Amino acid sequence: MKKMLTVLAMAFFVVASMPTVVTAASAKKGQKIFKKKFRKKCGFSGVRFARNHTQAEWDDIYESGKFAKEAKRICPRLDTKKIKSKWWKDVYKFSKKYAKDGVVPKC
Repeated sequence: MKKMLTVLAMAFFVVASMPTVVTAASAKKGQKIFKKKFRKKCGFSGVRFARNHTQAEWDDIYESGKFAKEAKRICPRLDTKKIKSKWWKDVYKFSKKYAKDGVVPKC
């Protein structure tokens, strides 16, 4: 019985210490994507990009499926075909977080 409890406890600690995979979109990931893929073409920071709209406006744009089109309007030199479709949700989360009425970035 004691061996069984020891094995179960060890198994629990091994499983608990394993990193979990998070697949949810995040603002932090969106910020990294903006820095790598958007910034050079846009010529300005991600926060400046995000401050073009309020959070509600970003919601409406994303939900209507026009987020990529709006990104192209804000940043005309951006080649939206080079942005993977799975990245758009992360960039949207980032844009929403730092929108006009969102979080003020730390300097």
